[in-house]
Amino acid sequence: MIKQISKDEIRQRIHTRIRRKVRGTTERPRLAIFRSVAHIYAQVIDDAKGITLVAASSSEKNSTTKGGNVAAAKEIGKRVAERAKEKGITRVVFDRGGYLYHGRVKALADAAREAGLEL
Repeated sequence: MIKQISKDEIRQRIHTRIRRKVRGTTERPRLAIFRSVAHIYAQVIDDAKGITLVAASSSEKNSTTKGGNVAAAKEIGKRVAERAKEKGITRVVFDRGGYLYHGRVKALADAAREAGLEL
């Protein structure tokens, strides 16, 4: 009998394949996103040092929009870009986390670009 592969296992394989190519450096860290049903998360990571420089999520207490919808994704993209600029980060590489570049992922990336991050 053939084992059924879950959507998350497929996404993990795609993410692993992407991560072979996408690396965050000190000069240009990686903007990684995670999308759950209820929320959306974004963090700017320096892979050379192995540290998260900036993070934002829709589950934060001061978040104006709740949930993991497109409106929340736009707000998180804007917020992570503002926090990154405060730390002096203007250029990042975008890691879509194995998700299709569509919907919430695209909304977050576009909002980050509009707020001043160079993806």
